[in-house]
Amino acid sequence: MRALVVTIKIKPDQVEAFRAATMENARASRQEPGIERFDLLQDPEDPVAFLLYEVYRDEAAPARHKETAHYKKWLAAAEPMMAEPRSRAWYELVDAR
Repeated sequence: MRALVVTIKIKPDQVEAFRAATMENARASRQEPGIERFDLLQDPEDPVAFLLYEVYRDEAAPARHKETAHYKKWLAAAEPMMAEPRSRAWYELVDAR
């Protein structure tokens, strides 16, 4: 499994709209067979700072996710709310079992 961490800064007047749009996308994303986790985190010290934590079950799942209607809807709504371009970082899960 691979994890994607997306760092996003939102315009101050767009925080609630971003949260609503992103949670709608997250709920739909969690139903995809290739997604293990899809979480939205908000910095309590900086309310315009968010992280998306996405865990994919296989290498092809991220590409499939980007083809879904809910992702495309989220992207169209969320990008204008962003104060700066989002950044992405991939991580490999370490299984400690």
